[in-house]
Amino acid sequence: MTDNRSSTLDANDPLAGYRDRFFRADDVRAYLDGNSLGRPTKASAERLSSFVTEEWGTQLIRGWDDGWYELPLTVGDEIGAVTLGAASGQVFIGDSTTVILYKLIRAAIDARPDRNDIIVDTDNFPTDRFILQGIAAECGKTLRWVTPDPDAGVTPEQVAEVLGPDTALVVLSHVAYRSGYLADAQAITALAHEAGALVLWDLCHSVGSVPVQLDAWGVDLAAGCTYKYLNGGPGSPAFGYVRTEHQEAFRQPIQGWMGTSEPFTMGPEYEPHHGIRRFLSGTPSVIGMLAIQDMLAIVAEAGMDAIRAKSERLTAFAIDLVDDLLIPRGVALSSPRDPSRRGSHVTVDHESFAEVNARLWAKGIIPDFRRPHGLRLGLSPLTTSFEELEIGVEAIAAELP
Repeated sequence: MTDNRSSTLDANDPLAGYRDRFFRADDVRAYLDGNSLGRPTKASAERLSSFVTEEWGTQLIRGWDDGWYELPLTVGDEIGAVTLGAASGQVFIGDSTTVILYKLIRAAIDARPDRNDIIVDTDNFPTDRFILQGIAAECGKTLRWVTPDPDAGVTPEQVAEVLGPDTALVVLSHVAYRSGYLADAQAITALAHEAGALVLWDLCHSVGSVPVQLDAWGVDLAAGCTYKYLNGGPGSPAFGYVRTEHQEAFRQPIQGWMGTSEPFTMGPEYEPHHGIRRFLSGTPSVIGMLAIQDMLAIVAEAGMDAIRAKSERLTAFAIDLVDDLLIPRGVALSSPRDPSRRGSHVTVDHESFAEVNARLWAKGIIPDFRRPHGLRLGLSPLTTSFEELEIGVEAIAAELP
């Protein structure tokens, strides 16, 4: 049974009113997986419906001349301005995160042909590690591994130990997908640049929940998905960031018609477009970009600073609940206690969580299970209430053996 802690926190939450702008399923009592898939906005339901009847259905192919062609860049600029601290002309949208990571990593190492090493950490998201292993084998490069504390993340000191004159690229996640550790992106980027290396940040678990300042930090490249805190829907297209100074010098490896200087000329040779458009490849998903725009409008209205403040309050309350209800039952906290080093999710571990999670889902309590025995409490600041969080942690405690 919840107590008045969550009620007081909800009553004093300046962002509480935003929850009404999102769909809520009647059979879901606590949704604690917003860091895997965000709730849909009500505005997106209207936008998607009207798109079928008023744009796709009436414009048909003419829609490409009436805004669709520019969407990967206009939505990219919105993502950059609202969530990334990026000036216009540096963010594009299209492809999956996996494909964009491949394109940007290959472009970066090709731009440093005399350097052999790529730095990555052992606890990075599997896709990032798998892509890098494939590229290293393909291009004859060497991966230099950082091994962070699995309950924390990569520190500047750890990166400094493996940086050297042969480092071409550093690839790290801003927020660790498992522990929620928030890396010091500015300090690590500066260290890499001192060594003459480039840096690519995976922003999948930070964009929309943690303020990011790519331009100010001097970041070279970044990539991230849009279906978590940007609520674009299952499989909504990812974004890529390429700093202006690199765009003309970098050659992206997946040369498709949408990245050419004259896409509709259908010329015999590939000629890259100037600027960020050259990093597009194939035809982008127009439908996949629609819902992102509605969430970006909400994020811009609420403000990233307010969203970050709510995130810190949510994760702090989550840790209080974990300390009170779960740790006495043998659960371990696997996320940083320092809020300045924590993203918007909290991970706890217990050997029974695989079975517990299945029972929770059946009861409308939805955290995120991560093998071998972790539960992530993904707290989306604009959609998660303190009461919902408390209900969820109490349900976890009730299911423990």
